[in-house]
Amino acid sequence: MRKGVKSIETKHYEERDSFFDGLRKLDRRSFMRLAGLSAGIAAAKGLITPQGFQLISVAEAATPTPSAKPKFSFAYISDSHLYKQELNDRFVRSLLRAVDDINRLDPQPDFVLYGGDLAQLGQKEELDLGKQILKTLKAPVKMMVGEHDWFLDMGEHWRGLFGEPQYSFDHKGVHFVTLMSVNEKDFWTERGMTPMERMQTVAGLDNGLQSRFEVGAAGREWLKADLAKVDKNTPLVVFSHSPLYKYYKQWNFWTDDADEVQALLRPFKNVTVIHGHTHQLLSNQIGNIQFHGMLSTAWPWPYAPEGLPSLTVPMNRTDPFSNFDGCGDGRMDVLESGLVDKLYNLWDRNPVTVKSSYLASSGKQDRPPASKLPPY
Repeated sequence: MRKGVKSIETKHYEERDSFFDGLRKLDRRSFMRLAGLSAGIAAAKGLITPQGFQLISVAEAATPTPSAKPKFSFAYISDSHLYKQELNDRFVRSLLRAVDDINRLDPQPDFVLYGGDLAQLGQKEELDLGKQILKTLKAPVKMMVGEHDWFLDMGEHWRGLFGEPQYSFDHKGVHFVTLMSVNEKDFWTERGMTPMERMQTVAGLDNGLQSRFEVGAAGREWLKADLAKVDKNTPLVVFSHSPLYKYYKQWNFWTDDADEVQALLRPFKNVTVIHGHTHQLLSNQIGNIQFHGMLSTAWPWPYAPEGLPSLTVPMNRTDPFSNFDGCGDGRMDVLESGLVDKLYNLWDRNPVTVKSSYLASSGKQDRPPASKLPPY
């Protein structure tokens, strides 16, 4: 190669080294510069289309109808599955892209929900890297734990960074609850598993060795005591990592004591559950409870072969040659009723809004547009 001419590989590693060097010294100004670099790298590889979340959001905000005007909004990011930075920078770029999406919102959301599985294997370096990136969000962050964050050290490092995994708070007339929903019965002690073997087993989901997820008796007692202080007409929004219903057991898209948790939520007039874990557009209504699944920034899961909630309007089959297709972030508009309209910001696809009226009418009103390609 001629002197002074750099190969594509050399340029890539120089960009990557610059990216992580800046990340280690991150403050708000350097974050914006790095986010731009990240976007530039992705754009150069053809991974970003001109269609953007920001433009759609502004257009929607400019023409609200009085009845649809939200009381307030919060944003969400979920399931980033970060590895140590020297192993995989693709997922880091995805999380930075989500942070950049949300920092560009005007007005800013009241807060950002992080929906769990910040790390891939619960390692200190993975969780520390995630916290470092999330602290650059302009809006306050509410954290939820996922099984990938927990089962290496049973949540010790996650707690040190973010606090207890189960808590509640009130915001503008809505009672919010964050549940730890990925407890499992002990399958590791009798088998003599090391902490990493336990973590890798849980991360495998469909291995057949682990138990199903559950909130557990202690968690349900905590929820019962927390809700006893709340008026039954107060809107509830519950955050859980696994869906608080039973979708597909073989992949652990499942919470074993979901029926008992739903019984605690049933006395309330309007209840919304927001969950991560499934990495896909997912809509469900059971009695008075509306359920919304969140997108992942790391990868999309295919739909399970059975058990898909009937109100789900499936997303298109994703392009296997695109790192970002089927991934994304989004926004929840909380209405006066306390129910939410949800905007899925699908990267490289048209955004999709699922309104609370679609769920409340059992699919008779405001049905989201069906995909033009077969789902998977």
